[in-house]
Amino acid sequence: MRESISILLLMLIAVPIVGELKFHPFQDEFRISFGTTAFFFFLLWLRPSFLAGILTGVIVVLFRIILDWVYLDTFSWLYSFRMHLPAFFFYATFASLFSFFRVNTLHHRPLLVGLLGTVAEISANLVELSFRLQTWDGVWHLSVVGPIAVIALIRSFFVLSFFNMIQLRQAKWMELQQRTRNERVLILVSNLYEESIHLKKTLHQVEEITRECYELYREMKGQPPNSGSSDKYAKRMLLIAGQVHEVKKDNQRIYAGLSKLISDENARDYMPLGELVTIVVHAHEKYARLLGKDIHFVTNVEVPYLACHIYTTLSLVNNLVANSVEAIQGHGMVALVVTVDETKEWIQFCVSDDGPGISVKDVELLFIPGFTTKYDERGNPSTGIGLSYVKEVIDNLQGYINISETAQGYTTVFDIRLPIASLIQKG
Repeated sequence: MRESISILLLMLIAVPIVGELKFHPFQDEFRISFGTTAFFFFLLWLRPSFLAGILTGVIVVLFRIILDWVYLDTFSWLYSFRMHLPAFFFYATFASLFSFFRVNTLHHRPLLVGLLGTVAEISANLVELSFRLQTWDGVWHLSVVGPIAVIALIRSFFVLSFFNMIQLRQAKWMELQQRTRNERVLILVSNLYEESIHLKKTLHQVEEITRECYELYREMKGQPPNSGSSDKYAKRMLLIAGQVHEVKKDNQRIYAGLSKLISDENARDYMPLGELVTIVVHAHEKYARLLGKDIHFVTNVEVPYLACHIYTTLSLVNNLVANSVEAIQGHGMVALVVTVDETKEWIQFCVSDDGPGISVKDVELLFIPGFTTKYDERGNPSTGIGLSYVKEVIDNLQGYINISETAQGYTTVFDIRLPIASLIQKG
């Protein structure tokens, strides 16, 4: 509603002004102006259009009377009103036919919109002429109708072309915004997916701790009393077991909430591999700029239309690409190549960078949870769980990961090899 009011106000200002850019085809007070062009353009945005035509007609008449009052040496309100009143009927007729034809419901049929706009303009011009001539006899001549029809046809399709160009740009902009939002959501959910894997593992560990605490409680309970200390420690052990069990229940509720957001076997959780790689690159281009780095990304996807599980694929590739971005100092290059073997049973993700490389002594420790070579500006180490997570997921998918130090100008190369069946939707 607010947008419609803004367009209406802009129309009421613009149409009278641009209407003064005019010419007189019949050497009388009848004019062909750019006001009609602007009026048609604004009507394409407005609903309802009839009220807009009435208001525009009134404003145009008043504006022209004021101009006469300002510029004419001898001014007569009555004469000026009579001379400009037919313009009101032009805008009123144009808007009435526009509403009658329901043109604004036909934007998906531009040719029809152009023809109906032409008919509306021709009719409105003829109505205005009839009021100026006060008879239809001088209106229905080919010398009159012909030029009006040609001008109306050209003007209608010119306005329509301009309008469609704006709509197309707007649609592309909205599509870009929607794609950006979708990419952010996918990255967010893939991060949640990764955290849910860790949480599931923690739930299993907490369950084991609870069981061991309870077993220890039972053993201590079975020991002969020793000054009451055995019974005291047994009660404390039972209390600890109960507290750990509460932690487990809280984690289970969190895991259940995450599981509602992440459905492993839903068709909407699968996306063509080419689109997934594009999402990864867009996200890490922004990440590189955030870190103040100039990084060029190179991609090559052999099977861009292979639909893979979104969150598994993103969580694996994101970790490796993020590590490459963080490793590069200042400026560099990151390559992401996806290939399929000849048997069509294995898929390989290769992430390479030309950063400082990995020390030989660190390669064996790289996938151990907690191990890290990255520190922030304050000297605090990172969590060191990214690559350990990648290794664990790959092992669960019965795949392999290898690290090499040099390949075609790159100092570090991570190769992930997975069974295709572990990523595509199960039939």
